[in-house]
Formats: sequence, structure tokens, C-alpha cells
Amino acid sequence: MQSDGAWALRPLAEMSVQEFRDWQVLLENRTGLVLSDQRRALLQASLSTRMRELNIADYSSYYQQVTDGLRGAIEWSNLLDHLTVQETRFFRHRPSFEILDGYLRRRISETGLRHPLALWSVGCSTGEESYSLAIVAAEALRNCEQPELFGVTGTDISMKALSKARNAEYGARRLEQIEVDLLERYFDPLGEGRYKVRAALASRVCFARLNVLELAKAPFSGVDVIFCQNLLIYFRRWRRREILNRLVERLAPGGLLVIGVGEVVDWQHPDMLPVADDQVLAFIRKNV
Repeated sequence: MQSDGAWALRPLAEMSVQEFRDWQVLLENRTGLVLSDQRRALLQASLSTRMRELNIADYSSYYQQVTDGLRGAIEWSNLLDHLTVQETRFFRHRPSFEILDGYLRRRISETGLRHPLALWSVGCSTGEESYSLAIVAAEALRNCEQPELFGVTGTDISMKALSKARNAEYGARRLEQIEVDLLERYFDPLGEGRYKVRAALASRVCFARLNVLELAKAPFSGVDVIFCQNLLIYFRRWRRREILNRLVERLAPGGLLVIGVGEVVDWQHPDMLPVADDQVLAFIRKNV
């Protein structure tokens, strides 16, 4: 009789065309994510990792488990942690954060702080983008009378990613694009090449689970800054536009929306004005 360890090392059978189609439909219906045929091997690898943990030998049986009532809902949540991409870093797209820095400093200079600034990282993964937003805001407000008047919310569909974000500990490789003075100001070294976001900054950041297909139910309004980068590329064009329109509804007049360059090429909104920048795709909501 084979041991569980021996079974875990045994390769699973190839996913059939019909099995792949079933999983494609399930993923798009539940998350909006679209998997092309070229990503079949990636899906198979992600599923097989979880299937081995459960000692399930074929993709159809696992599909039945994932779609089976309450038990399936619990397993679906576990599976999402294997399917979502969690490879990111601080200040991943530097020009976007430079746009944000200029926007915040101009706003503070022109109108002052009438209320705490609210920033939102959509699809925050393990938190690097959220804390990057917090660092930019903290720097922009550093010489103000109330430098703590801001808050950042990071949302993601993966509970595992959100747990890592709340833990706020990162390896040096994730921090490579942070200047030395910012690293010293906002991080505590833990040893062995790891750092933890300092409590004063982390206290300005919170995390919550959110499926972007459920933005209509999201309790957000009057947000000053929304970052939605490296997320829309996984959706169909019509859904990208739908997501962006929902985000605009939650943006305050004069608020800034930043999305990934090349993720949307034909989106326009009557309430939004494009920011003139060759390296960043960003919009300002009209003051109406």
C-alpha cells in the first residue's frame, strides 16, 4: 500500500479539454477572471497543488467538491489562495507613485486638509501597494499640522494574501525600490533580510476581503485616491469598463484614479479627466 507521501509525489493525469472549460466558466462566473487556453498548464499546476493536499486524484472530483454547497464554499475560499498571484513589491510602478505624490502635495497646498484623506488599493495582494500608498501620503503630510490625517484601505479576494498584508513583514527583495531614508523611517529590521512596517504607519492601513465583481455592495464613498493596477488585465473588456465605472462612483470630486498602463485602452467617463502623462494611466474626477 502506498503511503500518503508517495501518493503526493505521483503526477496527476492531464486535465481534459472539457474539464478545463468547466473550470474556466466557474472562475469567470465567480471572480470575473478569464483564463486563456495558453494558461491551462498554470491552472492545472495550481489546482493539483491543492488536490494533493486533499488526496483528490482527478479534476472533475475536485470540481464537484468546490461546487458542493457550504462545504464547497469553504473549499473555494481555500482554493483562491492557490490561484491568486501574490508576487509584487513596494513602489512597483514608480511613475504612478510620483503622480500620487504630486497630486497630494498640490491638493494640500491649494485646499488644505478639510477631512482625512482616504486612499484605496484595489486588488492589494499581500499589501505592498497599500503600504506604498501610505508612505507617499505620510511623506506628503509630514510637515502639516496633522500629519496623521489619512487612511489607506487595501482589498483583495484572497484571505491568505490579506493575512500576510496585516502581518506587514517583508523580505528585502520586496523593498528594493525604496530609498534608504524611507526604509529607515517606516520599517524596523527583523534580521535575516526581513523588515516589518512600523506600527505608526501600519495603524493607518486596514485590509478587507472584497470580490471586485461585488463593488456595488462595497461600503466605500468619497474616496480621494483609488489605485487599481495589474488587476484589470485578467478581465474581459466589458467587465473592465464596468469595474472602472463602479470605482468612479466611489471617487470623491477632484479624486485621483490610477490604473495600470495598457490595461484599458478605450475607456472614457463623462465625469473623468485624463492626467497628461506618457508613463501613467490616471484620471481626475471633475469637481461637479
